[in-house]
Amino acid sequence: MVVLKSDNEIEKMYRVGQMTGLIMNYLTDQIKEGITTLEIDRMARWKSKEVGAVPAFLGYAGFPKAICVSVNDEIVHGIPSKKRIIKNGDMVSLDFGLIYDGYYSDTARTLIVGSADAAARKLNEVTKECLDRGINSANIDNRISDIGIAVENCATQNRFSVVREYVGHGIGKELHEDPQIPNYRSDSAGVRIVAGMVLAIEPMINEGESDLYVKRNRWTVATKDHKRSSHFEDTVAITEDGVKLLTRIN
Repeated sequence: MVVLKSDNEIEKMYRVGQMTGLIMNYLTDQIKEGITTLEIDRMARWKSKEVGAVPAFLGYAGFPKAICVSVNDEIVHGIPSKKRIIKNGDMVSLDFGLIYDGYYSDTARTLIVGSADAAARKLNEVTKECLDRGINSANIDNRISDIGIAVENCATQNRFSVVREYVGHGIGKELHEDPQIPNYRSDSAGVRIVAGMVLAIEPMINEGESDLYVKRNRWTVATKDHKRSSHFEDTVAITEDGVKLLTRIN
């Protein structure tokens, strides 16, 4: 069941979304060659405490850290570790959210550390464009499927593949709410988009094939062909005045 949010609830979600966006900005500025992914987790915890919020992922379904840090061929759910040291040229995906005043936020970004080859830059640019096209398709009276069609068209036009096993979702008082938001053409048109929906739109785009596997830690998802993956996500609210970006800092 899709839970529609009031204007007051959307304002609360905007507040926690902006906190999340600011912390994400801080983290991306701090990531450099030689840092460990565990240090990124520690910074995420510290900044969450500083704003008086709770990391949304810490302990969620047993996840052991405050932030997901996925590197290169890792698609999502990378567990921060003191053994994982960021190197020049790495693609680093950060997936992070907060809980504040009873509401969740969720956002993701992928950055390239240091020098980057042209293929990595293109993958990242296209994934960000996939997100923007998905958001631009989240218009009142469209269907949820229109978001996935926009994302998949953008990816395939650039000869990349779309992860199909993990999708976007509704969000509010729970981290994952209805509706599910596939990043591809689905058999169902999905529900009609109406004012009051709050959606976490999150394309995960692969450099190679879409096939994936889950690592031995039972969390981290990686590409089966070991080619790189990029992940971008924003939480957005559907209003009578259009789409409101909650987690992006303008």
